[in-house]
Amino acid sequence: MTDPVIACPSCGTKNRVPMASSGLPRCASCQADLPWLVNAGDADFDAAVKAKSLVLVDLWAEWCPPCKMIAPILEGLSRDLAGQLKVVKVDVDHSPVISQRYDARSIPLLLLIDDGKVVDTIVGALPKLAFRRRIDAALASRV
Repeated sequence: MTDPVIACPSCGTKNRVPMASSGLPRCASCQADLPWLVNAGDADFDAAVKAKSLVLVDLWAEWCPPCKMIAPILEGLSRDLAGQLKVVKVDVDHSPVISQRYDARSIPLLLLIDDGKVVDTIVGALPKLAFRRRIDAALASRV
């Protein structure tokens, strides 16, 4: 998959945001933290979740109404928590290996991953504030 191009929320400069990186994505112009939201599949998932930031994995499907309902919430959280949170979206219909690895029987299934370990699991759609509380708790417990 190609790296997405996003406009910097601070200055509007278009930046390519990498699937994987040893650091956090920053604007080439103003150096502001960029929202980090990428799509991953079986082939590139492990690289995508390897990050210095907390990673929120969204296991979803195109046919799932609750999955579509939370998509804008997750996009907003990636903007609100730029520099602290990476959102990785995985379409379960196209990623059977990842779906099986995390036993994705109900979707949306969201995993908070810190340093390669699942630290919280959320099944189903929640309001933005509920997601934010869970993410904030995971961020607060980071070493």
